[in-house]
Amino acid sequence: MSRQFFGTDGIRGRVGQSPMTPEFALKLGWAAGRVFGRTRGARVLVGKDTRRSGYLFESALEAGFAAAGVETYLLGPLPTPAVAYLTRAYRAQAGVVISASHNPHFDNGVKFFSGEGDKLCDAVEEEIESYLGRDLECVPPEAMGRARRIDDAQGRYIEFCKGAFAGESLRGLKLVVDCANGAAYRVAPLVFDELGAEVISIGVSPNGLNINDGCGSTHLAALQAAVMAHGADIGIALDGDGDRCLLVRADGVAVDGDEILYVLARQRQLTGSLRGPVVGTVMSNFGLEQAFIKLDIPFERAAVGDRYVLERLRAGNGVVGGETSGHTICLDRSRTGDGIITALQVLEAMLIRGQTLAQAVGDMSKLPQVLLNVPITGKAKPLLDAPSVRSAARAVEASLVGRGRLLLRASGTEPVVRVMVEATEYPVAIAAAEQMAETVRAAAAARGTAVEI
Repeated sequence: MSRQFFGTDGIRGRVGQSPMTPEFALKLGWAAGRVFGRTRGARVLVGKDTRRSGYLFESALEAGFAAAGVETYLLGPLPTPAVAYLTRAYRAQAGVVISASHNPHFDNGVKFFSGEGDKLCDAVEEEIESYLGRDLECVPPEAMGRARRIDDAQGRYIEFCKGAFAGESLRGLKLVVDCANGAAYRVAPLVFDELGAEVISIGVSPNGLNINDGCGSTHLAALQAAVMAHGADIGIALDGDGDRCLLVRADGVAVDGDEILYVLARQRQLTGSLRGPVVGTVMSNFGLEQAFIKLDIPFERAAVGDRYVLERLRAGNGVVGGETSGHTICLDRSRTGDGIITALQVLEAMLIRGQTLAQAVGDMSKLPQVLLNVPITGKAKPLLDAPSVRSAARAVEASLVGRGRLLLRASGTEPVVRVMVEATEYPVAIAAAEQMAETVRAAAAARGTAVEI
């Protein structure tokens, strides 16, 4: 059965447009409640980021769960990984996060965790979708679910993060932490502060509309400027829901998810705790693969999406994996990607080895990479099979043999086709990417699915 609503990371869209409407959220809560509510006294935990629309969807989901006879525990604004952790800690049947991650405020979404704190498998998502096609049937009044708030959720998660740090303290380090005006705006600065670091916080004044707006992991300029201005040792950039982390060196240079993955894998190799393959994605820079070959570290690529990285890690009994965008998974510390824990792991490696961040990533050389997004409407995947696109792709691939690679893919979270080119020389990469992107735009226009930009 194909899924109509669930994508790479839950359900996501423009607020007020299908599927992100109040009516759909109510029905989604009921449908999920029918699936998770088979256990007597079933309960779900619901967290959210700082988008103004989060109040609307929180109330609608709560009503749907109540109609299905499921208890709802409201967590308020908390990072996605906090909801995953607390779902397991409270022995709930499921966890729900209301967030569109790194997207602008006018988008929102809903993603689920199982009672074990894992992303849902395809079969469970398909079962939830099967109920969306049925009439909503409310349980009797005496069986309806109730809602309550958990007051100590933030404190519990802060202690969990601190417990994932194996060093003595962060004393002596000056950090700039950019929380993207998102879900981590309260907890992230406290974690680093309580571990002894001097913390300068930015992106911690959410107003419901400024999430990811010129800040966080998708906009590093403000963090880079703050690191330089304060003479900080490192800058930490989280995204709107707190599961991504990118870093900035003391000299203002950005450090992406591939470099972070290199640092974490190398540290575990040195301590003898690395096992299984390190897992990246089809978007991971070829320079990362080359660096692991030199270190004799097995490396595998998964499809884009942290759920696929996690699946490959578990299949190979691996420990660390991640995406270039900053989704990094450390299974020896957490069951899901966690921006705060990722940053703590890098800091731990730096302190143990007595290195700066620049020194820690210095042995990895990335190939120049160009990523262009071609906005479209409608389905993106059919465009990739268009004869003109396939012919152009073959030509570009032939021109890059021995010195780079091309990747075309439909985004699972945004209405765009991503065109990625790596090459040994940047001018070659940009020329090939622009040529390919123009072909995709032309094919989209021919099908009436292009978006003017």
